[in-house]
Amino acid sequence: MRRLITLKEIAQLCNVSISTVSNILNGKSNVSEKTRQKVLEVVRQTGYQPNYFAQGIRKHKTRVIGIIVEDLNLFSTPPIVGAIMAYCEDHNYRTILIDMRLYYKWSDTWYNDSIKYNSVLQPSIKELLSIKVDGIVYVAGHCRTIRCFPDDFKIPGIVVYGISDSPKYTSIVIDDEKGGYDIGKYLISMGHRKIGVIAGTPDNIHTMKRLAGFQKALFEEQILYNPDLVKYGDWMRPSGYKLAESLVKEGVTAIFCMNDLMAVGLYHYLYEKGINIGEDISVAGYDNKEIADCIKPGLTTNEINLEKIGREAARVMIQMLDEGYEPESGKIIKIPCQLIVRESVKRISESIAYENTESA
Repeated sequence: MRRLITLKEIAQLCNVSISTVSNILNGKSNVSEKTRQKVLEVVRQTGYQPNYFAQGIRKHKTRVIGIIVEDLNLFSTPPIVGAIMAYCEDHNYRTILIDMRLYYKWSDTWYNDSIKYNSVLQPSIKELLSIKVDGIVYVAGHCRTIRCFPDDFKIPGIVVYGISDSPKYTSIVIDDEKGGYDIGKYLISMGHRKIGVIAGTPDNIHTMKRLAGFQKALFEEQILYNPDLVKYGDWMRPSGYKLAESLVKEGVTAIFCMNDLMAVGLYHYLYEKGINIGEDISVAGYDNKEIADCIKPGLTTNEINLEKIGREAARVMIQMLDEGYEPESGKIIKIPCQLIVRESVKRISESIAYENTESA
């Protein structure tokens, strides 16, 4: 069995002090580039691996960050987790991931069942605390208000893709209100005034925020908000198909779908009825999933930067650990979406927009 080389031996091989080797391995820049490269080459050749847990005993710090996810199979979670891990690795932190697999176990029935939820959450937190992680990042499956950390938690905690119900913890979320606003402003700028909406479930934070932003865009352009033009789906493709008929009968010139999957259902309905997307009616989505650029015409949509959400979570956590940075209590960091313009939205004349509004 190969003997593990020590930090002291690395220092002797390089003819430098132990503290110099330690500074280089911890990313500090108070040494010459020549010395840094020499040490890193010896580390590579010898296969040296730091004993993080021994370091943790001495320094009361392990440079390990725990990540708890509700379910790794949800579309939003892998990009967020991947970005957290990559950022931590780049800053000499390791990560330990616990997947609670809540949706696999109970679909969405655990949302309002604290017994089910805590039966998995509490052991996950205890496991991470037992190995002395420096902080925990909690990654939600869908945005909602969450109580995952107690107020007297002894280490830093961050909630990602959800909002902490405690003012002690920072939350990092999509700026859904700005996203809904941007879609609304773009459709209006293209001449549309009678715009239908296929929304998500009415009690969902994504739905409420995106609709609030859309309403703000209408208000700024002095367009009356008509709740009859908002139809609530369930985020799945069939609901986009099912709700399309009523909006088409209302004579809308554009439809904003609150995710790309429902937009695909809407596309299928319009294809069947011989209604030309991007000509007879305009469609916008949300998420910028891969399918948005595959369907024809390409779907105008909002891109959610999940990797940026993950990087920001890791950045804030490491800033707290390395610099003692304390974010403003209850701070919510909002990551903006990016509008992706494709061929599904057509500019229409003021006369057409006015005719459709008057016929309402």
